[in-house]
Amino acid sequence: MAFTLATWNINSVRLRMPLVEQLIDERNPDIICLQETKCPDDLFPVNAFRKLGYEHIAIHGQKGYHGVATVARRPIEIVERRRFCEIEDSRHISVRFEADGRKIVLHNFYVPAGGDEPDPSINPKFRHKLDFVQEMNSVRADESDGAGSILVGDLNVAPLEHDVWSHKQLLNVVSHTPVETESFEAMRKQGAWADLMRLNVPAEQKIYTWWSYRAADWQASDRGRRLDHIWSSNNLVPAFTGYEILRAARGWERPSDHVPVIARFDL
Repeated sequence: MAFTLATWNINSVRLRMPLVEQLIDERNPDIICLQETKCPDDLFPVNAFRKLGYEHIAIHGQKGYHGVATVARRPIEIVERRRFCEIEDSRHISVRFEADGRKIVLHNFYVPAGGDEPDPSINPKFRHKLDFVQEMNSVRADESDGAGSILVGDLNVAPLEHDVWSHKQLLNVVSHTPVETESFEAMRKQGAWADLMRLNVPAEQKIYTWWSYRAADWQASDRGRRLDHIWSSNNLVPAFTGYEILRAARGWERPSDHVPVIARFDL
């Protein structure tokens, strides 16, 4: 059984619903995980998604900030809307679906960006980010009884040297500082998560999913970072058949600064 899954920080689902429709027209993923929806649950465009064939919708939103949503063509059930760091914001939702008789839990995350100053003693946003990643250590990949787990989202950390346009120049820039990257990779490994985007990609090959709005010409400067991730439990690695970073979406009208990443599985 084959299925595709897209993850995308949409930066306001209502504002950019036409871009979501364009993604569906061009790639038609079975499941879409959105982050930074910036929309309370009662205003989420449920009817628009259902008209597009996504009858199954799980949302965890709030007014003006954050927010995650998972929409699917196949049945899904909500497992949890987890609160992190004792803060009432909307940064996680997990659902369960069945594929070829196997129950799969899918986590959709929006990790805090962390502000501009990489010093937790003076920047509470950075402290929050570090604490959030630390708390993610409790989110483990599950392989019990033949189950499987997938974790996707805007995790706001570019962990590896070639996940950024310049390792040396970004060592003191939030998203690529050593304190972030080391705790992030330790958390991933402790949770027994496989980094699917780096499975068969040479270590020296650049991978980007985000390009800043600040660049006058994002495409020419190409100063990107890999902030969006797709992980799975190790027992799903053989079912992973590849992924696509839809770079062209960064050039769509009124784009998000992130682009969709589409993963393919065949169980």
